[in-house]
Amino acid sequence: MTNERWVRWAIGKHFRDRGFHVNMKGAKAGNAMLDGEVVGKNWKLALEIKSGHDDVIRGLGQLSSALAHGYNSAALVVSLRRAKALNPAAFMKLNIVAQIHQVYP
Repeated sequence: MTNERWVRWAIGKHFRDRGFHVNMKGAKAGNAMLDGEVVGKNWKLALEIKSGHDDVIRGLGQLSSALAHGYNSAALVVSLRRAKALNPAAFMKLNIVAQIHQVYP
């Protein structure tokens, strides 16, 4: 099982190394509370990090709320094992692009 604290650190480092401002303390988007956000020039990315026992569907709802409240992009971060278990066809029905990326600090 992946340690969520390490994942937060790795994601933050990944974006900071590319020159973005990262807020991993949480951000409010409508009624949803996001795990983090990445801010660039005229661009905002909502982050939702889900560990092995969290509800992925709830995370997608939070990201949908973020997109409706001014975020340009949204990312659901899960472990690689969990990502491989997700069905990409379910995302296509919702017009969500599902991509798997491995991020290394």
